Amino acid sequence: MKNKENAIVVGAGLVGSLWSILLAKRGYKVDLYEQRSDVRKKGFIGGRSINLAMSHRGWKALEKAGVDQKIRELSIPMHGRMMHSTTGELTFQPYGKQNEAIYSVSRGGLNLELLNIADSFENVTINFDEKCLGIDTKTKTVGFSNYATKEKTSQDADLIFGTDGAFSAVRDSIQRRPRFNYSQDYLEHGYKELSIPPLPNGDFALDKNALHIWPRGHFMLIALPNIDGSFTCTLFLPFEGEVSFEKLTDNETVLAFFEKYFADTIPLIPNLLEEFSENPTSGLVTVKCSPWSYANKVMLMGDASHAIVPFYGQGMNSGFEDCTVLDELIDINEGDWLETFKEFNDARITDANAISELAKRNFVEMRDSVGNDLFLLRKKIEKHLNKKYPKQFLPVYSMVSFSHIRYSEALAELDRQDKLFERILKIDDIKNNWADNPQVDVVFLEWHESFLINN
Repeated sequence: MKNKENAIVVGAGLVGSLWSILLAKRGYKVDLYEQRSDVRKKGFIGGRSINLAMSHRGWKALEKAGVDQKIRELSIPMHGRMMHSTTGELTFQPYGKQNEAIYSVSRGGLNLELLNIADSFENVTINFDEKCLGIDTKTKTVGFSNYATKEKTSQDADLIFGTDGAFSAVRDSIQRRPRFNYSQDYLEHGYKELSIPPLPNGDFALDKNALHIWPRGHFMLIALPNIDGSFTCTLFLPFEGEVSFEKLTDNETVLAFFEKYFADTIPLIPNLLEEFSENPTSGLVTVKCSPWSYANKVMLMGDASHAIVPFYGQGMNSGFEDCTVLDELIDINEGDWLETFKEFNDARITDANAISELAKRNFVEMRDSVGNDLFLLRKKIEKHLNKKYPKQFLPVYSMVSFSHIRYSEALAELDRQDKLFERILKIDDIKNNWADNPQVDVVFLEWHESFLINN
C-alpha cells in the first residue's frame, strides 16, 4: 500500500510534538493542533506539573528523532532513591548497576524543545488556540474551534492521531462507537507541588543525583532536581481521611503536619505556606481503552489511550515508546497502515495495561516499603543475584527502566520474582547471612529450573 502523505496530530504536548517530528522526518505533511496558546511565547499557564524521569525507552525515541543530545543538556541523572526518615536519617538505594540512572527533566522545558524542533520542519504547521471538538464519525474528519476568532472548521487528512491527553476529545468521540472499551479510575490520593530553591551560593540543597523520597506509609513526599539548582517537590496525600488534604485547612495545620512528618524539609522550603495555599491540589487518574484505532484512519497515542499514575516514572516513557513502536511498524509493514494499526493495537494495549499495573504497585512500594528492612534486604539480594547470575536474573526495575523488554513481560516477571523472594526471605537467619548463603542459591536455581521446565 502506498504511503499516505497528510497527517493531523491533535495535541502538541510531549507525545504529539515528538510524533510530529518522526512523521516529518518521513516526509509527511503534518498539521499539529494545540488548544493552548503558543507556550514558547506565553509560557506554561495553569499550574506546574510533575517533573519527568527519562529512562531508556524515552531516550530511544528521542534518539530516533535525532534530538536526544539536546535534551540531555536539560536533564540531571538520578542514580538511585534517597530515603529520608522522620528523624532525618538518609538511606541511598541505587536504581541499577554502576552509572545506570534515570534523568530528571522539566516537562515544560522538554515540551518547548520538541515544539521548536517540530516547527523547524517545513512540512510541519503548528496551529495554536485550536480547541478540538472531536471526530465526526460519519465524515471521519476532525473539528476545531479557534479561541480568538470563534471560527469552527472541519479538517481532513489521510491519518489522524489523537495525542490530546487523558481527557482526549478525539477519544471522547470514538468511545461512543459500539464495542469500544473504556475505563477511568482515580486514586484516593491527590498531589500538590512545592519547591526547594537553590542555596544562596547557587548549589543544590540536597544531593542532586538522587530522587528523594520521604516515605510515610500511606503518603509520601518526593523531590526531583532541576538544572537551575532547585528541586520540584510533590506531596502525595489522600484527599480525605485522618491524615489528608481535607485536614490541612490553614497555616497552623499545614505547619504542624510538616513538623510531624517532614521536619527536615521546613528549612528547605522557605515559601512552604504560600505555595501550599496557592498551588492546586490535583487528582491522579488512570485511563484504559481499546481499541486505540478507528476506521483505519484515527489512532490514539500517549495519555489519550493509556494515562497512568506517575509512580514508575513511565508515563512519558511509555508515550514515547508508542512513537518508537509505531514508527518501526511503518517500516516493517512497508507503509501498510491497515496492518500497522492492527499490530500496534495488538502489542501496545497489552503493554500499556501492564505498565499501568506496575505503576500502581510501585506507588505502594515507594510510600510503604522503601524504608522497610525486608524490602531493603530484598533489593540487596536482587543485586547480588543479578551479579552472580546475569543471564538468569534481572531485577524488574531494571527491566522497566533500563531495557526495552515489553512491559507485559516485566509484569509477569514481577509476579514470578515475588514468589522467589517469598521463599528466600524465609531462609533461617537470612538477614545476617545472605551474601554467601548456599540456601539462597539452592532456592534460586530451583526457581529458575521450574521456569525453564514450564516454558
